Amino acid sequence: MKTVIITTEFIKLQDLLKFANLVETGGEAKERVQNGEVTVNGEVCTMRGKKIRPGDDVCFGGRHYTVAYADR
Repeated sequence: MKTVIITTEFIKLQDLLKFANLVETGGEAKERVQNGEVTVNGEVCTMRGKKIRPGDDVCFGGRHYTVAYADR
């Protein structure tokens, strides 16, 4: 599982995909999420604005990602 460091309370799912360089554009992130290609904590998530916080497990393309706060 890869960890993405954030400096905010949460990161939106589509922003996580862009920030982690998993997609090229926001439009691609939107499309991938709405097509059901992403799971959050084991369930398909089609809400691109889903708030991802430390401890959440995001799976995309067969790889798992989580987030952690930069100051902790």
